[in-house]
Order: sequence, then C-alpha cells, then structure tokens
Amino acid sequence: MSNSSLFCLAFGIGTRNKKGEWLEVYYPAPSFKPLTAFSDTVSAILNYTGGNKTIELSPEIISDLILALKSEKNAEQLHVLETLKTSSCPLVACFLETDDVMTSTPEAYLKLHLLSLRHVKPNETNLEGIFALLPNVAWTSQGAIDISELNEAQLMARTRGEVLEVSSVDKFPKMTNYVVPSGVRIAHTARVRLGAYLGEGTTVMHEGFINFNAGTLGSGMVEGRISQGVTVGDGSDLGGSSSTAGTLSGGGNIVLSIGKDCLISANAGTGIPLGDRCIIEAGLYITPGTLVLVLDEDKNPVKKVKARELAGMPDMLFIRNSQTGVVECRTNRKSIQLNTALHAHN
Repeated sequence: MSNSSLFCLAFGIGTRNKKGEWLEVYYPAPSFKPLTAFSDTVSAILNYTGGNKTIELSPEIISDLILALKSEKNAEQLHVLETLKTSSCPLVACFLETDDVMTSTPEAYLKLHLLSLRHVKPNETNLEGIFALLPNVAWTSQGAIDISELNEAQLMARTRGEVLEVSSVDKFPKMTNYVVPSGVRIAHTARVRLGAYLGEGTTVMHEGFINFNAGTLGSGMVEGRISQGVTVGDGSDLGGSSSTAGTLSGGGNIVLSIGKDCLISANAGTGIPLGDRCIIEAGLYITPGTLVLVLDEDKNPVKKVKARELAGMPDMLFIRNSQTGVVECRTNRKSIQLNTALHAHN
C-alpha cells in the first residue's frame, strides 16, 4: 500500500469550555502520512474533500468508522475508536492535508503531538500562529479548565470536600500528560512542555527545562534550559542552570543548535550555534557580540573576533582567563564522554 497525500490524520478527545470553545485535544495515535486505504476510508465516511480541517465525531459516525476499519484490519486505529466511543467527552477527527498554517486549536495540538511523538523534528513543521490558537488554561487535577470558569469549579470541588489542585496556568500543558517517548527519564515532568522533542536516551533532571519545538536529537543529560527552537545533538550535556537563547527572546530569528558531544557547563550558556565537541566553561555566557580571543593549539593569540564569527565551528573550548578576564577560545579535541551508568534508562 502507498502513503496517501495527507500530512496527518488523527482521532482525538478533548475539552471545551461552556461556550463550546476547544481548550485542548489529546490524540492517542496520530497517523502520520497515513496509508491511502485508511485515509480514503475515513474521508469517505466523514465527507472530507480536502484541506486542513477538523470534523466533530458523533457516536453514530464512530460506529461507521469502526465497522469500516474492521474490514481493513487496522488494529491500532480500531482500538482508538472503540475506546473513544465509550466517552462522553467531545471527539474530533483532524485532517492535515499539508503542513500549512494552523487555523484551529485541534490542529495546533496535533502539531505539538507530532513533535513529542518524534514524527517531526524541531523547526521541521509549520507552527506559525500557534500562540493565538492555544487558549490560556488552568491545568488542574480535574483536567483543563477555562480561566473564567475556574472559580466556580473550585467552589464546586469544595462542596464535595475536595481541593481542586491547579498545577499551572499556561497555554502549553506538560508533555507527559499526552506523550511519554520511549527511552527517556524525566525527573520533574512539569518542566517539559507538550511539543518538546526528546531523543532516545535523554535524561531531564529536576531543574532541566525543554520548551516546545525544541529538544534533544539523541542521548544527553539536561540540567539546564533548552529554549524554543533550539536542538541539542547526541551525546551533549547541559549542566545545572545552563541556558540556551531561544528564537522567542528579543525578537531573535537565529535558529540555535548545539552539536554532538558538547558540554555547556553549570551556569553557562550560549547565544550562538555550537559545532560538535564544544565546551563552554562554568559560569560563562557567550552572546553573539561577545569579544573572543582565539588561540591556536599552542595557546598563542591568533585574532580577536565577535563570537558570532565562531558560530557552528567544532572543537572549540570557551573559557574566561582568570587573570585577564578575557574570553578565550581554544581548540578542544577531546570528545565529551557520557557516563553510561548515569544515562541508563532500563
């Protein structure tokens, strides 16, 4: 069977406010670039004729879909629909014919799922306009609640002798309430947003943070902050309280990346892309405009440049000279070796 022309097709279950507006949608098994037979069957039953579109699902329509998918022996999607059919919550089918600008909250949530499920990597999918499509929501022990409806929900919980726990008020939920990628450790789940991309073998410690449309492309230790749009290569470590400048800060438009086998030490950070096998010493933040004295392998001065001129170069060691206070860049030919026991996920 060949893939259909659809970018993605997914069945979801979500939450609406009292006005009928979508607050969030959970997609248990999105079909990324689905097979033609599957997408054609679903399209025919839902009268889908093209474009990026969301279609609400009634119990009757779900029954029709289940009957059709049984004949195709599509076990995964059949299980999803049979389970969703038992719910009284709002159900939706989301068609993405193309990776185009999103127009609805269900579309936005599907794009975020695709990132966390590793179907697409950061900066590989169109997220234009996503903030306007994500309502600011109270994330509580009873699920997503519209901010304007929170006081009433808290009052009703108290009358039942309960306390409504509000874990955050944000546009983005935590990733693990929707997706838990294979082969990862996350010490504090609230610090990883839905839409984060965590490569196999990633460990996120308690103070680590990974934003949406950002993450690790392989194994690594994250004890610092990976900002929106930033990717970190396999084998790289971000030390405690380290940080990376994101494309959202200060109107920046540089896509920042950290290469393989790099180390950004504790309390350090970077505003420039790093090539493979680079180190930034503890407490040193490199901005694009930082003046850097470049030294050769014998520690002889070569030239003084702004850090942006070293962007993406491999085997760089950035330190601050303790005697002069000058930021220096020396050749680093030692690859950072991860502690295999520390990074084990089994």
